[in-house]
Amino acid sequence: MAKNISFKDFDWVLLALCLLICALGTMEIYSATINAPKFAESHLHIKQLYWIVAGLTLMFFVSLINYEVLLDNAPWFYLASIFSLMAVLLFGRKVLGARRWIAFPGFHFQPSEWVKLILVLAIARFFMDVRNRELSLGELIKAGLIVLVPFALVMKQPDMGTALTYLPPLLMGLFLGGMKMRHALVIVLLVGLVTPIAYKHMKPYQQQRLTSFLHPEEDSQGSGYQVEQAKIAVGAGGIWGRGLTKGTQTQGSFIPEPHNDFIMAAFAEEHGFVGAVVLLLLYFLVLMRLIHNAQTAPDRAGAFVVMGIVAVLAFHILINVGMVVGFMPVTGIPLPLMSYGGSSVLFMFLALGIVNNIRMRRFVN
Repeated sequence: MAKNISFKDFDWVLLALCLLICALGTMEIYSATINAPKFAESHLHIKQLYWIVAGLTLMFFVSLINYEVLLDNAPWFYLASIFSLMAVLLFGRKVLGARRWIAFPGFHFQPSEWVKLILVLAIARFFMDVRNRELSLGELIKAGLIVLVPFALVMKQPDMGTALTYLPPLLMGLFLGGMKMRHALVIVLLVGLVTPIAYKHMKPYQQQRLTSFLHPEEDSQGSGYQVEQAKIAVGAGGIWGRGLTKGTQTQGSFIPEPHNDFIMAAFAEEHGFVGAVVLLLLYFLVLMRLIHNAQTAPDRAGAFVVMGIVAVLAFHILINVGMVVGFMPVTGIPLPLMSYGGSSVLFMFLALGIVNNIRMRRFVN
């Protein structure tokens, strides 16, 4: 452990909030899979606990590695992430027409989840060297290219949901880095022009996902099924919920992926409006705690790293919760610390490790 670094400065409040969300998530995974026909699926909550323990171990380990070392090696991490995404396209396991995982004995590795954290470091490293109060057009383009390459590779898998999560840390970096107003207006204009063209080149199921949430009742047994069932579950929960393992939509397998992408719908059905509000309040407290750590970061780079993590986390919550209540398209973005999945859990705890890494070096000269 480096000189003057002490776990007394560790953000134990942030960790406690995250573990409380993990506990709620594991409880809901148990409830959502208790009647699963397959033995392995009925024990997913046990696997989730293993992932949480592994994540905690990685978090404490990463918190001891000086984040400046991580930033110095960010270009190498970035290259490794590009090669891993290319490996997925060449050797990845194909499931339901998409290649997103590399199979290893006993588990599947999804590199696109780890790229989020690497992009946060890469973007912070880029803006660490930019000392101008306003970004030039060249700097803006360079920052965009950092994200464009992995974005394109993940879209090729195809995994539009994960690819979209690469944009928030870039936008946060541009905002904090001093993007000129005229450049921001040009970006908005370009997005408006490119979106219709990109939509035409999407696969039919991707197009349906982006539009079906607007009127899910028009195809309630097809493209609108997921949104319709999620909204029914949320409404069925009422104020106090039906109770753990007693949600009819959840236990009747009407909600698709109740332990994963739609875990918020299952949680809202079984714990009601009050439970959903408590969960969202916990997420709000986590975000506020992270922002506080960004404000007290020892340098510009550390603040950029923490705010990049804030951007990714907030985007995940916004899209997932919005998806469940029919305000956002179904994109397959998990709810952080709640949804089942090793890659997502490990990403979050690694991010927490880096945040605490920065926090514990606030008073180090």
